[in-house]
Amino acid sequence: MDPDAVRDAGRVPHGGSDDPDVLDFSANVNPRTPPGVREVYEAALDDAGRYPNDDYPDFRDAAAGYVGCAPERVVPTPGGLAGIRLAVETRVEPGDSVLVPYPSFGEYAREVELQGADPAFVPHDELLDADPNGHAMAVVCNPNNPTGTLYGAEDLRAFAARCREADTELLVDEAFLGFTNEESLAGTPGVVVARSLTKLFGLPGLRAGFLAATGDRLDDLRTARRAWNLGTPAAAVGAHAMRRAEFVAETRERVASERERVRAALADDFGVFDSAAPFLLLDVGDRDVAALCEATEARGVAIRDATTFRGLDSHVRVAVRAPAENDRLLEALDV
Repeated sequence: MDPDAVRDAGRVPHGGSDDPDVLDFSANVNPRTPPGVREVYEAALDDAGRYPNDDYPDFRDAAAGYVGCAPERVVPTPGGLAGIRLAVETRVEPGDSVLVPYPSFGEYAREVELQGADPAFVPHDELLDADPNGHAMAVVCNPNNPTGTLYGAEDLRAFAARCREADTELLVDEAFLGFTNEESLAGTPGVVVARSLTKLFGLPGLRAGFLAATGDRLDDLRTARRAWNLGTPAAAVGAHAMRRAEFVAETRERVASERERVRAALADDFGVFDSAAPFLLLDVGDRDVAALCEATEARGVAIRDATTFRGLDSHVRVAVRAPAENDRLLEALDV
């Protein structure tokens, strides 16, 4: 990490409310968690008095089954963002250029800048057509946050092949891919996949995730990863959650159904982006975004001011939650 770049860096705004009296639609987190999570967590506390096995064999085995790759390709991380940082800091050097989509997750550009490198911004829907030559890395968020755009696996694989030819690493953030039926790129040569347990499993405070990579890059990531970087309860709960296939299937079905219902209800009053993710991006037109966010919060519902994303100036983002909660969102938006 470049010390001068750190001094110049700022923080990235995120969704999420810590007000217990507010129903939070500003963060894209499943309101439900897999059955048995509490019991697994409490049982793991008995083992937290000693250091965990730094190889994390059970966690890696569960992660491999979850994304369809070999366990030896999995690198545990304390959350998806920690994995993204590990991938960037072990590949990108000062002065490098990195293809970064917009509007998209703001931490990508920040991590690049912290290395003293330059983000080369590309519209998210043009990224897979971009020329990777001359760039150290290209970043893809799939589905993209905040638009919800889903890139097909074959299109991504074709882009990955072009990146390999250009000696450009492809970093694919699949934080929301579990909400879809699309296959992961985990195990694809030249690709580093970042996964998070935050969104699909409703566990943002657990801080558990992983990277999947191959070849020399896998060796780099395994070497650079901090020892014991995943706590014992996080590793145990993470492994348990990733094996709950029925929970994943039920969540996908609920989110898809509710997303369409909410989208249809909002379409007459807002411009609604097509989405494959557990959220919807809304164009509010000539409404004042800040005033709209304040009005919904006064009604007990927090929504995300999406003007903090590069390229958006009249947008908010709303999560897709449980049916009764989604009804409260619609009421707060006067729909």
